[in-house]
Amino acid sequence: MKGKRVIAILLILMLVSTYSIGERIFRREVEKKEIDTVISQEGFVERAIEKLMKMAHMSAVSAAIVKDGELVWARGFGLAYREKNMVADENTIYLVASISKTFTATAIMQLYEKGLIDIDKDVNEYLPFSLRNPRYPDESITVRMLLAHQSSLAEDPPGFYFRCPAGLKMEDYFEQWLHEYLTPSGLYYMPQIWSDYEPGEKMFYANVGYSLLGYIVERVSGESFEEYCRKNIFEPLAMKNTSFEFENLNISRIAMPYVYSRGEYYPLTYYSILDYPAGGLRTSVVDLSRFLIAHINGGVFEGTRILKEESVEEMHRVQYPSDTYNFQYGLGFQIWDIGGERYIGHTGGLYGVATKMVFRESDGTGVIYFINSGADDLRGIVAYSLIERLLFWKASGFDASELSIDKIKATVMANLHLIGKEIDKDAIEEEINSAFSQLIIPS
Repeated sequence: MKGKRVIAILLILMLVSTYSIGERIFRREVEKKEIDTVISQEGFVERAIEKLMKMAHMSAVSAAIVKDGELVWARGFGLAYREKNMVADENTIYLVASISKTFTATAIMQLYEKGLIDIDKDVNEYLPFSLRNPRYPDESITVRMLLAHQSSLAEDPPGFYFRCPAGLKMEDYFEQWLHEYLTPSGLYYMPQIWSDYEPGEKMFYANVGYSLLGYIVERVSGESFEEYCRKNIFEPLAMKNTSFEFENLNISRIAMPYVYSRGEYYPLTYYSILDYPAGGLRTSVVDLSRFLIAHINGGVFEGTRILKEESVEEMHRVQYPSDTYNFQYGLGFQIWDIGGERYIGHTGGLYGVATKMVFRESDGTGVIYFINSGADDLRGIVAYSLIERLLFWKASGFDASELSIDKIKATVMANLHLIGKEIDKDAIEEEINSAFSQLIIPS
């Protein structure tokens, strides 16, 4: 039986690029006659994730795979709350950071379908104050531009998350803070919130734009943003462990975010951000799989439709081709080219948080993974990206091409924006090789 396994794997490897990291590793293991401990034995992906967690100091990971319109695998690893010895599982709730934007965009598109919003009209039709780039006072900013990060609002300036009054409540955030932050006469206004480009000319990833979209949802629907999302997204999809508001969740299931330093994990405490339509959602991988499946299926999950198919297609379409980042953007969704195939979804990163929801357009296979520590250096990003590729590898039935060097490097490059700095390509490949060398060392 062992010989048959080795022959089967060698046949697979003949079909894979000679530049495949997976090939190098598997051939080495075949030569060592240890192939059963690498690919043939059930559980390799799970053990590999655990090794990556140790390598990158991840306290907990929860992950899921969706395929053919179903959740086919989900589980957790490590400790979600170390001080309470709380083990992570597929129902552990994490702060998912910018994955939140996909929900805000979905809410906007629902209101668009109802004729309550025209995404190509000036946002000032839906706001109680005037939003204009002072450099281009005659140029309208549309809802579509906000959705696609093309409004000419700049990337978040220094102090963005702290320029608000102490004790400001979430329910007062839109009305009190946005006006003061975005208008020239406002108490918290800074000229650098605007770029030098006119609206629609260049992409700048601006979180505050998604706060504006959340505010528009409230003003148009007449409900709080949380209430609207609960009634029109969470409840229809039976997402029972999902909310923008901490008090609506079962605290015993919520993962604690951590920072690792000098051999210790430091809890950051449970925190929320006022900019919550851009990054304040908490959910589990099981709950989020329902939302992802709905988007993969053209707006439908198990017979429940949350969006029209044409709306979903528009959200997943590149709106304004851009060279600003290592991804393109639709309406609330990032879009990547990896190995010549389109991948659609969103990353998320905050203090003590690294998350991703992504699917491959060609076959609708998707993966979700949450980490309760930040992927804020090269080693963390490589581990984060290898978890993604391992999940796609598992979903494919262990097609070795999923671990080709080109796909791994492209995935790392796609995720590099989470650490916000340029990294030398040689350093990336060296870190990838180092990670793989650790994966093949028997536990």
